[in-house]
Amino acid sequence: MSVQTQAPAQAEAAPALVARNLSRWYEVKGGFLGKPRTVKALSEASFTLHAGETLAVVGESGCGKSTLARLVAMIEPPTGGTFEIGGVKAQGEALKRLRTDVQIVFQDPYGSLNPRQRIGSILEEPLLINRPDMPKAERERRARETLALTGLRPEHYDRYPHMFSGGQRQRIAVARALMLDPKVLVLDEPVSALDLSVQSQILNLLIDLQERLNLAYLFISHDLSVVKHMADKVAVMYLGRPVEIGTRDAVFAAPRHPYTRALLSATPKADPRQKRNRIRLEGELPSPLNVPPGCPFAPRCWKAQPICRQERPELSGAPTLAACHFPEA
Repeated sequence: MSVQTQAPAQAEAAPALVARNLSRWYEVKGGFLGKPRTVKALSEASFTLHAGETLAVVGESGCGKSTLARLVAMIEPPTGGTFEIGGVKAQGEALKRLRTDVQIVFQDPYGSLNPRQRIGSILEEPLLINRPDMPKAERERRARETLALTGLRPEHYDRYPHMFSGGQRQRIAVARALMLDPKVLVLDEPVSALDLSVQSQILNLLIDLQERLNLAYLFISHDLSVVKHMADKVAVMYLGRPVEIGTRDAVFAAPRHPYTRALLSATPKADPRQKRNRIRLEGELPSPLNVPPGCPFAPRCWKAQPICRQERPELSGAPTLAACHFPEA
């Protein structure tokens, strides 16, 4: 028997979030005497997110972005697949503990706060539920510190949500998400309901918090200009499936999937003199109740060949992973 005499090198920290083939399907009633049908809202989503990184998930409405956010935030269970938080699989008895490691900031800063509660009570509530033994004075101290961390003033502690602007309310929502010291923040369109000037303030706040606290962000957005400012990695979704995944620079500089090219071509340019070649997609987005065989993008793709309508392509290639039989060079 051999005996190890030298201490092993320190193991590399586990990724903040690892998703493997996450899927979420819903059964829809078929009406009178009709058979139930299945909506495949999300299928086989896999990715890895490390501490201090931002993964942006982009795509058209109905592509599965918010469904993915709800699964990662453990609001809904996945139909298939698994995911891990800090190396611990999110299932069974571990779920209750892991829920404190993942927090979500919702899109609507007006509907996500209870209008009958003071801000102090809103911030202390996660501690009251998850750490009931914490003294009241400690909860209040933590709440006031987090208010200051998110750019709010001490007097805001005793005010009600209706007394704040949209940007201030979103700061409060971010502060509430930070109360349990999470490892991962799920940001579901966190600035889309705000004015442009306020958007930049919230985005800069999120960047500053990530640098201070080493947070991992799952950033859901349809605004590619915001994604380019925030993301380290980008996952492009289409009809519930990832069709391209890569670093931000690789995806924006040389997209390999035709759908990604079409999305980027629709992004407004800051310089009016810069030439813009808009790609206009033909046809309608297929129904998630009736996903076409083969590549789901084939009915709208200008590069589609017979094989595209018969076989579904897998994510492969470099510098980005693209699910396409004929990716861009």
